[in-house]
Amino acid sequence: MQTTALSTQDREAIQKYFGKSLEELTIKEFQQAKKDLRTKYHPDNFEKFEDETIREMATERFQQIEYLTEKMEAYFEGKIALPRDENRRPQNVFYAFDGMKIEILTSDKDLKYDLFGTFYKWLSLGDQFKIPNTPNAYLFMDESHRGTRIGYQETIRVYLTFGKEDSIENIVDWFYRHIEGRANGLLIHGQKIEVDPAAMLMAIRKPALLMEGA
Repeated sequence: MQTTALSTQDREAIQKYFGKSLEELTIKEFQQAKKDLRTKYHPDNFEKFEDETIREMATERFQQIEYLTEKMEAYFEGKIALPRDENRRPQNVFYAFDGMKIEILTSDKDLKYDLFGTFYKWLSLGDQFKIPNTPNAYLFMDESHRGTRIGYQETIRVYLTFGKEDSIENIVDWFYRHIEGRANGLLIHGQKIEVDPAAMLMAIRKPALLMEGA
């Protein structure tokens, strides 16, 4: 089943079955409620009634719960979002990562010099560049990686480190503005993606997801 955006009907059904709105649910509450609902509404539990109508209703409800949990899991993983005015971070869900490898595929031989401005020319392995508008997000250079040319293409390799207090949206905004129109693609944590803010956001969020208590 292809996961799409959450509709108003989906969110009303989540409130009905899970007892809270999606924004109010913690990861721990969601996981426990998912387990309880699957047990409660499993069609096998209604075989004893020997009533085809009851069995059909139970099957329909169970399928709806499975449909909702798939969308909710995608929401908690950052794969889908609420409308912009409601797109708040889920409760007790945080993102952080130490040294996420990012490779920029480009045919622009000057991009590696312009990415951080002239300061790039003095960066060596382990030197860091603080991303503006973030409390503690940095890019570290891999000086030993010079890039491999295939035709006119080369690779710029950096490592991204950020904490719970940093906004991934601000990180992506800065990054995208500096490579837009100059990069052919990206490898983020081994995943090949297009140079697109939404794709970049999802690719960074997924490996950086921290559950409640992490």
